[in-house]
Amino acid sequence: MCAAGRRWCRRQRALLWAVLLAAWEAAWGQLRYSVPEEMPKGSFVGDVAKDLGLQLPEIRDNAVRVVSESRTQYFALHGKTGHLVTAERIDREQLCESVQQCVLRCELIVEGEMQVYGIQVKITDINDNAPSFREAETELKMIETTAPGSQFPLTEAHDPDSGQNSLQSYELSGDEHFSLAVQAGPGGDQRPELVLAKALDREEAAFHELVLRAMDGGDPARTGTARIRVTVLDANDNAPVFSQAEYTVRVPEDVPVGSTLLTILATDADEGLNGEIKYSFKKITDKSSQTFQLDSDTGAITLLRSLDFEEDDSYKLQVQAHDGGGLFDTTEVEVTVADVNDNVPEISVRSALSEISEDAPSGTVVALLHVRDRDSGANGSVRCSLYKDVPFRLEKAFDDYYRVVTARELDREQVSEYNVTVRAADGGSPSLQSSAVLALRVLDVNDNAPVFAEERYSARLAENNAAGALVLTVRATDADWGQNVRVRYRLAEGRVRGAPLSSYVSVQAETGALYALRSLDYEQLRELQLCVRAEDGGAPALSSNVSVRLQIVDENDNAPQVLYPPAAAAAAAWSGVELAPRRSEAGALVAKVVAVDADAGQNAWLSYELAKATEPGLFRVGLHSGEVRTARSPLARDAARHSLVVLVRDHGRPALSATATLSVVLAESVAELLAELGSAAHEAAAPGEPAASLTRWLVLAVAAVSCLFVAFLLLLLALRLRRCHRQQLLPPDSGASRGVPVSHFVGIDGVRAFLQSYSHDVSLTADSRKSHLRFSAASCCDTLPARPPPDEPAPLLGDEDPAGALPSDPAPPSGPILTILA
Repeated sequence: MCAAGRRWCRRQRALLWAVLLAAWEAAWGQLRYSVPEEMPKGSFVGDVAKDLGLQLPEIRDNAVRVVSESRTQYFALHGKTGHLVTAERIDREQLCESVQQCVLRCELIVEGEMQVYGIQVKITDINDNAPSFREAETELKMIETTAPGSQFPLTEAHDPDSGQNSLQSYELSGDEHFSLAVQAGPGGDQRPELVLAKALDREEAAFHELVLRAMDGGDPARTGTARIRVTVLDANDNAPVFSQAEYTVRVPEDVPVGSTLLTILATDADEGLNGEIKYSFKKITDKSSQTFQLDSDTGAITLLRSLDFEEDDSYKLQVQAHDGGGLFDTTEVEVTVADVNDNVPEISVRSALSEISEDAPSGTVVALLHVRDRDSGANGSVRCSLYKDVPFRLEKAFDDYYRVVTARELDREQVSEYNVTVRAADGGSPSLQSSAVLALRVLDVNDNAPVFAEERYSARLAENNAAGALVLTVRATDADWGQNVRVRYRLAEGRVRGAPLSSYVSVQAETGALYALRSLDYEQLRELQLCVRAEDGGAPALSSNVSVRLQIVDENDNAPQVLYPPAAAAAAAWSGVELAPRRSEAGALVAKVVAVDADAGQNAWLSYELAKATEPGLFRVGLHSGEVRTARSPLARDAARHSLVVLVRDHGRPALSATATLSVVLAESVAELLAELGSAAHEAAAPGEPAASLTRWLVLAVAAVSCLFVAFLLLLLALRLRRCHRQQLLPPDSGASRGVPVSHFVGIDGVRAFLQSYSHDVSLTADSRKSHLRFSAASCCDTLPARPPPDEPAPLLGDEDPAGALPSDPAPPSGPILTILA
């Protein structure tokens, strides 16, 4: 335990020193990392953000970047993590071919702080290069009298890797006559040399084939090879020598007569007559002599009659070779007769299934087979396999028995039936084969839910449809079979506008047809979202859902509805009255027809036109605004009362329309207005009382406004009298009224009162049943005219009051306004 504690302390101290060293280097603006060569692009090098204390937002804002002086940028800064990563694949042998330690340098620039940090990345070597020779084959020539121990330099191998991954050793193989010596060069390199270890004999071997192998120290080690061919240059003292001490040949029993079974070869190192060789049988049986023939010149052994494996399966012959000098050599020849593969393997089905469930587990036995071949050896060795890619496999039971089992789960929806072909092939050449077919039907299980033809359905249905109209048909299919494939449809529960969904639509259980159970109204319900469920007939049943979106399409089934003027006012003669001054200019606004349409889209686009008018050219209607304006200035000959019929039409097909009737009165004063209203009321008295009642209410409203105005004048007069009374108590030279013209004062019972002209606008509208009394500061004046203009009507307050005259140049009102001046 103490030793373990000491090791832990040493590791902690080493880690602490490494952290302190990294912190010291970071403080001095220098970072050092190490990365192996050939790393893929984007590989981690170091955590720059952590080592330098950089904030990730700075890096994301491109305030920190990596630069280097080389043309290729090998490193980059990852914007999300702050890690230094490789930007290109690095090859140490290419970058640092002539140096032992490969270091790449770059700089990290923090633009916000104007700080630069140096980064050094050491590229460590990996064993990615094998030793190689400049020449793959080398030929050396030596005289057979060369003394053993002689050394011959060989070509050196080269390995671009460094350290342990570089070239470490050499190895020689191929011949006992030579050995390998490795000398150390001045720079520590290894120099291989070929050493003659045994005397050469040209008669023994004229050539020597050697293999020189160079190995590095990587894990795993890599090697490179070079072939060395040594040619021995010639001193009749040599007997013939067979190339083999024993010859063996294997021939099939059906080999044709006259065929050459093999050729034996002997050589003599001498020249001339001593080098000529003749072949003969030295020892042979009668049966063998009748079966085989030997060519004395070439050494070819041919067949004289047919072989029979069942009669004799092998022959042994002894052959001798003689040279011209009487020397000889002997060899043994063995001819083995091979059995001919004339029997095919036999497959017997001992037991087999005809049906299997698709959910059968892997390893379920389907059939039990017996296989045998009457041939022997390789011809009787049988290999069994299954034809094509099927979800079954063969297992060896015992001896010549095999089992066919399932290799994986079956899927009836992909393949419903299998014809499993079992093949048996022997080891003969050519191989003989036989096969057996197992018919297997896959039984269905309910493992597939219904699948709708579309991920979601949508349909459009025009409103006002007939009850029972077909909306659309959903369709789902089930990949199963039999009862499991029967699909039934039903609606998922839901409510629409407080009512059950089933009261709006229904689905046919067998066909999936969706019907509308009631007539739908776009203005009440614009869209239906529902869910249809499909269930199969399995046990337990599987189901799936699909969403259906039913959009109600608007039809032009609503005529425009006129909001103003109201229909009740239009029905009563002259009850809805719009007032327009006779001095109106062309384009003056008289009234506005307001209408809406409950439909949507194009069916709700409204246009207005003047269908009928008492004076056709006097008024016009805005096509889209419905504003009734004067087409020209009214003339004196124009009638005071006008009836306008405005046609409001939508843009549906066919278009629907509605009409609005407006009554317009041209008048300049309340007296003229009341006269026209009274005349209209008198004319309308016979048909009914509502018009007369409305007129009475209008007269009462005008009277009430007039009373209020008279009360205001009396209050003003009282205030003036009080002020004048106070002025009389002051000295005569008081400047209270200094600078005011005398004409602006009028005497009442000896009291001087200051008067100004006031303009009051009284607006009477029949549609809103409201009146407005407005004091206009712009119409006040400091002078009172002596008499009213001759072309204007008499003022409402009579001729006796000169202060009630109209201003000399009043501004024409822009609407139906009654003006009262005091």
